[in-house]
Amino acid sequence: MAAIHALCFKQPRPWSAQEFSELLESDAVFLCAATQGFALGRIAGPEVELLTLAVAPKYRRQGIAQKLMDNFLGQAKAKGARDIFLEVAENNVGAIALYQLFNFSHAGFRKNYYANPTGTRISALVMNRQI
Repeated sequence: MAAIHALCFKQPRPWSAQEFSELLESDAVFLCAATQGFALGRIAGPEVELLTLAVAPKYRRQGIAQKLMDNFLGQAKAKGARDIFLEVAENNVGAIALYQLFNFSHAGFRKNYYANPTGTRISALVMNRQI
């Protein structure tokens, strides 16, 4: 997962193998995996957060992200979630379009939310939807 994440994210920074390992130790965290991609979520009562979604760049535009989102929504519903939220870098146009395709809407804004290795910061959009 860390290798795919590193291919997908430079800003904000990619997560390390240790970070993924630590997240997956939690009973609240669940993984949706596909060839060359994955989605990771965390459930807390009636809410689920999409922590990250990544598809290796050379496998994009093949419907993998849509299949991951379908799987993610199904798992979230099966786990009893009623609301889903996520943060996305405001300049990640492709991800925002994907989330809008799945009926996520703008719910908030987090100024300078993501830190980059260069020291610059990127704001995040908070998006949500009900299941």
